[in-house]
Amino acid sequence: MDETRRDRDTEGRAHNARPRDGLGRPLPYGSPGVERQPEGVVRSPQETVREAQRLLDAGMPFHAHEVLEDAWKSGPVTERELWRGLAQLAVGLTHAARGNVMGGARLLRRGAAALTEFMEGSDALDGLESVVSTDSADGGAPAHGIDVGALTGWARELAGRVEGPGAEPVDAAAEAPRLRGGSR
Repeated sequence: MDETRRDRDTEGRAHNARPRDGLGRPLPYGSPGVERQPEGVVRSPQETVREAQRLLDAGMPFHAHEVLEDAWKSGPVTERELWRGLAQLAVGLTHAARGNVMGGARLLRRGAAALTEFMEGSDALDGLESVVSTDSADGGAPAHGIDVGALTGWARELAGRVEGPGAEPVDAAAEAPRLRGGSR
């Protein structure tokens, strides 16, 4: 790639084609990187959660964010805040793993705040049938079986830890949350 020219996709839009590491940081052209997530993929909520969890478990929260962002952009209006909040949690973990503690803590808290309206018992869930899953794997739970309460607690706890005195970057795989609860 001629580094004086801007990378473009097949439709001529600007698109950075540099390889990236597992935390989404650009690497020099020609460096080995990890495979990037394709953009604009429409998945079912169950497929989105499965793929995002796989990437989180692999220590690739930036890439999980890309998957969650696709759901945010392509999903029903009533679910956009759910997926946006989850994407913000993934980006917050990305920043915490990169050592950007203030940005990480801020995004973790912002994502947690966005998710609170999807907690069971929330008045905001009234009338949002599209958020209540009928998939038997979810048990018909709000927010596609995503454990919103546990995730908001995880995000707030991690935010407090990463902005503490002398905090070091976190291990993204070790800190990865469980989107549907349970143990690893």
